[in-house]
Amino acid sequence: MKYQHNFNPTISDEDIFSEIVKEKEYIGYYNLVFQDTLEYKEYAKSVKQKNIVVIGIGGSTLGTYAIYKFLKYSKNLTKKLYFLETTDPIDIKSKLENIDLNDTLFIVISKSGTTIETISIFKYINSLITCDRDNTLVITENDSKLNEYAKANKIKSFEIPKNVGGRFSVFSAVGLVPLAIVGIDIDEILHGAKKRHDSFFTQGKTYARIVKKARFFIEYKNSFNINVVFSYSSRLEGFNKWYIQLWGESLGKVDINSSRQGLTPIGIIGPIDQHSFLQLIVEGRRDKTVTVIKVDDFYNHLKIPNIELTGLSELNYVDDIEFSLLINKQADATIESINNLKDIPCDVITIDSVSERSIAGLMYEYELLTSVCAKFMYINAYDQPGVEAGKIILKQKLQTKS
Repeated sequence: MKYQHNFNPTISDEDIFSEIVKEKEYIGYYNLVFQDTLEYKEYAKSVKQKNIVVIGIGGSTLGTYAIYKFLKYSKNLTKKLYFLETTDPIDIKSKLENIDLNDTLFIVISKSGTTIETISIFKYINSLITCDRDNTLVITENDSKLNEYAKANKIKSFEIPKNVGGRFSVFSAVGLVPLAIVGIDIDEILHGAKKRHDSFFTQGKTYARIVKKARFFIEYKNSFNINVVFSYSSRLEGFNKWYIQLWGESLGKVDINSSRQGLTPIGIIGPIDQHSFLQLIVEGRRDKTVTVIKVDDFYNHLKIPNIELTGLSELNYVDDIEFSLLINKQADATIESINNLKDIPCDVITIDSVSERSIAGLMYEYELLTSVCAKFMYINAYDQPGVEAGKIILKQKLQTKS
């Protein structure tokens, strides 16, 4: 008897791992943890300007912003990092009004080199100040139009490898160069990411955690289609934004059977959203998983003072408690209240500290999780045809001025 089929049964963990190992040969983000950072650090030392303005959008800025936002209040940074990433004229004008443009390095980042938002903002900057080799850096693909511009104007450039997608590019020059310039330890960043890489590819704890989580997400995607990241630190606001792009643009796809797939990412901040979105989680439809992210050590000992407020003595039990303890107890209370319901899938990630290693490890793990989910879903995590269609329409509308 001969038999042929095109069925796609649930893929095994072993097959998933094998597929990821194969993919590692041609998808570049996996191996960024092994790169030599010397050229980035040498360039960073040469930058004299106090203000660093990154001009980009999406994957060109979100990852860098996530790390900078997480670390900047715990570091003695001598330079300030700004991001111009929207064509909102009020945002552009208000940000530039507060920056000394004569003491600014402009970093123009676009993988394709023709991102309309990025080039439009860069054109405006050029109307305000002369952008040249002394105050401009370009980060792009080697064969892009933007790199041609850099060469023609003798402007320094760093390469974005072709096999590294924009939303997976935070550990390339896209993120490492701006972060090195402002004084963040990029070797520690790569060390944190590499630790997750090694644990996954030796099939250690990271592998077990990611594969189990990804399998649950996909096998129960029709029941729990919304994935909520509940980050208990305002420092993780940038991470939430980065996660939303990574998850949405990577997993919202049509699979090999022409079925529409996708998991909806939501990023919220505790304890702020305990007073809003938590109500929807607890008493709303059972269509959401929840991942709570905590920070174990904030490196901050700010306390609630022991003072008497007339009429509020019943809350004196919070006196002398550190705010870091309070926010973690709030997280624990939320976790326990969700778990007590027994019908909301919930997991908890605890970051050791506010450090380069911790945030990089978290972000690399989410990149791996995204890739594994895509394999379970039989989709390509690395393209974005839905976004490209909008870009084509926009170009046509602008060219016809209609």
